[in-house]
Amino acid sequence: MNKKTVKDIDVSGKKVLVRCDFNVPLDENKNITDTTRIVAALPTIKYLLENNAKVILCSHLGRPKGEFNMEYSLAPVAKELSNQLGFEVKLAKDVTGEDAHNLANNLKDGEAILLENVRFDPREEKNDDTLSEEFASLADIYVNDAFGACHRAHASTAGVAKYLPSACGFLMEKELKVLGGALDNPRRPFVAILGGKKVSDKIGVIDSLLDKVDTLLIGGGMAYTFFKAQGRNVGNSICEEDKLDLALSLLEKAKQKGVKLLLPVDNNLGKEFSNDTESMIVKSTEIPDEWEGLDIGPETIELYKKELQNAKTVLWNGPIGVFELDKFAVGTMEIAKFLANLDDCTTIIGGGDSVAAVAKAGLSDKMTHISTGGGASLEFIEGKALPGIECIENKD
Repeated sequence: MNKKTVKDIDVSGKKVLVRCDFNVPLDENKNITDTTRIVAALPTIKYLLENNAKVILCSHLGRPKGEFNMEYSLAPVAKELSNQLGFEVKLAKDVTGEDAHNLANNLKDGEAILLENVRFDPREEKNDDTLSEEFASLADIYVNDAFGACHRAHASTAGVAKYLPSACGFLMEKELKVLGGALDNPRRPFVAILGGKKVSDKIGVIDSLLDKVDTLLIGGGMAYTFFKAQGRNVGNSICEEDKLDLALSLLEKAKQKGVKLLLPVDNNLGKEFSNDTESMIVKSTEIPDEWEGLDIGPETIELYKKELQNAKTVLWNGPIGVFELDKFAVGTMEIAKFLANLDDCTTIIGGGDSVAAVAKAGLSDKMTHISTGGGASLEFIEGKALPGIECIENKD
């Protein structure tokens, strides 16, 4: 990673605008139900505070669609930041307006404020230069620590860097080092596990990984598109009929590259998408009509464990069953437990649902790296240029 980090710039006495990813889940009473993203941003924030910076934090939350909608206010985040940092983090009443400027101008060294939801301003998602300049007018330095939003070319993730000296925060640095290291120079064997509903969501990821991995394990709903492409019956399982040729071409590419691509050999089926449904385990070649594949079966779990046993690098993106339903979460949970106990293996969990599944299993702290970026992780794995990274100054 050749991008500047906060350690490469003098922040003492400077006003530093930090783009964070505080897009946290809230309950009906606006209480934060998972503080992971806030906690992940603390190392950068604390470093800046301890080095006498005046810290101006900003983030989006939800999809307010360019309107000032208090349903999406960052007030709960300001409250949680105040608790975490031990002093009041004041929330501006606007994004880049009069209140934001007043709070920023009155900041003392070692203090922090939070701007209101950047997506309240319709110019944010348009990457409007006027808004980028307004962000820049608040600060002396720009730091991007929002890996989860860096695949978006928005005013607060990319545009502002045109007008201020820029650097990555520690969270962004870690994401780039761990994910980048795994993709560019992995310890081998390198095994990827891909799940999720659709092949179409992961076309670029599969294609890219087939140039890098030794083994690719497929699970989740996308497996049934591969089955149908091979002429098998998939019952009522999710299947992309228009992607059958693509699935066959990916299987052929794996063969040509010498990559071991494994599909489930048995499946846990349900009559409907419910915990209370009838269920049965059958061979993947014997799925009957009117049944739906909702999880991998016990033979597949053991097969996949055997492939993972000697792995030195594992990248997991997408659950391999309907982990939200306990009855069909067995495969995902068993693989998560197995990864948590692997010795001398770098385990990287990327993608929102995979992260949620590992968290549900209580095993997040047992993995080498939990990526904070869903779509950003996917695009990074694909090898796409991410605007929020590209805009940061290089070290040289």
